[in-house]
Amino acid sequence: MVKVSVVILNWNGKALLEKFLPSVIQHTRNEAYEVVVADNGSTDDSLNLLKTSFPTVRIIELDRNYGFAEGYNRALDLVDAEYCMLLNSDVEVIEDWLEPLVDYMDSHPEVAAAGPKIRDYKDKSKFEYAGAAGGFLDKIGYPFCRGRIFTSIEEDNGQFDTMADVLWVSGCAMMVRKDLFVKEGKLDGRFFAHMEEIDLCWRFKNRGYRVVCIPDSMIYHVGGASLSAGNPQKTFLNFRNSLLCIYKNLPEDEFFITYLKRVVLDAVAAIKFLFTDSGAHFGAVVKAHVEFNQRKQEFKPDRRESIKKMKVYDLRELFPNSLVWSYYVKNWKRFSDYS
Repeated sequence: MVKVSVVILNWNGKALLEKFLPSVIQHTRNEAYEVVVADNGSTDDSLNLLKTSFPTVRIIELDRNYGFAEGYNRALDLVDAEYCMLLNSDVEVIEDWLEPLVDYMDSHPEVAAAGPKIRDYKDKSKFEYAGAAGGFLDKIGYPFCRGRIFTSIEEDNGQFDTMADVLWVSGCAMMVRKDLFVKEGKLDGRFFAHMEEIDLCWRFKNRGYRVVCIPDSMIYHVGGASLSAGNPQKTFLNFRNSLLCIYKNLPEDEFFITYLKRVVLDAVAAIKFLFTDSGAHFGAVVKAHVEFNQRKQEFKPDRRESIKKMKVYDLRELFPNSLVWSYYVKNWKRFSDYS
């Protein structure tokens, strides 16, 4: 068994591997660590590039594109490590990026997942949208971060350079304890992509484990390499998977009223899309709610298991008020407004 497997999931990402894999190899030089690329059925020249240009990298070849969630599940099944670092292919790492995460998890066995501080590769003075300095949710399932509230992104001036317990860390760079990852159900492959890491981390938190952001570790993330923010499929996955998250993880007595609130606010978002963006995004929100209701029965056993295993019923990392109201009406644009 190795100490850490850094696992990069690739799908037709030859250009990203050429650009970012060298930094991962350079700064992951430890006999107890390995770098693994799991290829999700790429049809470009990714595999040839890996075999000819990166001979020290271990390759896992999956037979087709299983998406982010199930792709990682299948890859981690083939990895024998104490810790697995799930790392996107569009991430630049720096010296000693792994050690603060490993050291903290070694000394805190109750921590199931940890993540670094994430800055924007395109503007390195700012936090990056996908995870910034650790993630939270409001009570109806809208995510936000230390350093990012909706689309308002802060500059990193050291304001979040302290370790923090959070509700979730970004799947673009998430270290998990392999045995707990397996024990508590892995990523939900039915999500395909987007918010599966929030579902997993919320599951960890509900069951009494900790999830932390360790800002002594830092990376730079491009973001949107697979699906851009303007892609209606991304809108669909985010809205549908957010509904699945609250269905799977909220206590029994909270789900119904929470869902009603979401229907109202998601309807407002859909109408806004219709008048300010395009009908495609409006349709994506509608499709998300239709599919959620069609498939809800499929997820009922997961919900029952979540409620049965729940040990923590009042997570302080769940913001008790409406993020939408606070952001758009109170004009709270910075994380400090919420803390």
